[in-house]
Amino acid sequence: MAIREADIETLYLLLLERWNMQDAPGMAALCSTHAYMVGFDGSELDGRDAIEASLREIFAHHKTAAYVAKVRSVEVFEDVAILRAVVGMVPPGANDVNPDLNAIQTFVVSRDGPAWHVRVLHSTPAAFHGRPEARERLTEELREVIRLQAGPRGSGLQAEE
Repeated sequence: MAIREADIETLYLLLLERWNMQDAPGMAALCSTHAYMVGFDGSELDGRDAIEASLREIFAHHKTAAYVAKVRSVEVFEDVAILRAVVGMVPPGANDVNPDLNAIQTFVVSRDGPAWHVRVLHSTPAAFHGRPEARERLTEELREVIRLQAGPRGSGLQAEE
């Protein structure tokens, strides 16, 4: 059965939802054995076990900010898919994104037998040096996602329609 763009979006949003729930084992379970993640701060995590161990450590020490995401595009090939998204983070106790934490994400999944697993998640700060209007546009776009999510679902995650 062929995977659809919506399936890739669902997998991506599930990964972020598990971050928001501080579920390190749940996040790692979505990853391939040889997954690779680059965090917002440049931290590199190589392999499912390292991803789970690092996330457990992060979640054990503090309540993390929650992701708000908007998917920009999804390309599906035979055994690989690439998703591009923008994300913001809502600090604990807040109801608005912190513009200093906006990022661009690239998400790559691959088929491992019949299942699809995360291979790469790369986060790059959306600093927009010297372009405050671009930073503000992205922040407003992410705030709109929050407004749309204020309804029954309320998770703060939204795929672009």
